[in-house]
Amino acid sequence: MDKASITRFAFLIVAVFNAVLNLLGYQTIPDDFVNDLVAVVSGAYMLWAAWKNNYLSKKGQKQKEQLERAGLK
Repeated sequence: MDKASITRFAFLIVAVFNAVLNLLGYQTIPDDFVNDLVAVVSGAYMLWAAWKNNYLSKKGQKQKEQLERAGLK
């Protein structure tokens, strides 16, 4: 398993644990904290996705030049 898979699995375990405790009547994590955390993680992911899906870095600019030379862009 790679690092991303391990991270997703760990978040899944924490989410399931939290859901089970909520079903039993315990509130482990305040809703405000969860909402703030989701907003921060979502924002960071959107910035990363925007960076990866555009030709902003030097590597991306070289890729764009190669595509243009090959007539694919």
